[in-house]
Amino acid sequence: MTIRLAIASDHAGFGLKQKLIQFLEQRDDVAVVDLGPQSDARCDYPDYAAACARAIEAGEADRGVLVCGSGIGVSIVANRFGGIRAALVQTALMARLSREHNNANVLCLGSRLVGDLVAMDAVDAFLTTPFAGGRHADRLAKINSVER
Repeated sequence: MTIRLAIASDHAGFGLKQKLIQFLEQRDDVAVVDLGPQSDARCDYPDYAAACARAIEAGEADRGVLVCGSGIGVSIVANRFGGIRAALVQTALMARLSREHNNANVLCLGSRLVGDLVAMDAVDAFLTTPFAGGRHADRLAKINSVER
């Protein structure tokens, strides 16, 4: 099964986004949708984080990866959208747990805090780890019940 993955950043995350796209294009199980930006010119992360969340909401992407300087801003924006469970991670373990326990559908990374190889490992874990269900499904239902 091919995962449709939306990816976006701001100017601070542009370089890492480009490296992640190159990494992802080597995989047969991922179709990358680059939502921008197309350069490292100054831009605002809310625009790109919202585009990623909207693509998932609209069914144009299954999951997303967002990159800004810290990862904090994009995670805040993405989590404003219904059905989005954006996880800010700094390790592959955190990415794996975000999928297993929370069924995260957006991975957020801070380009100023996470090295390229760690980011690639985190993206790999995010893409290959299934949701565990069980007791975690009950918790996810509670999360969904508090959405507006």
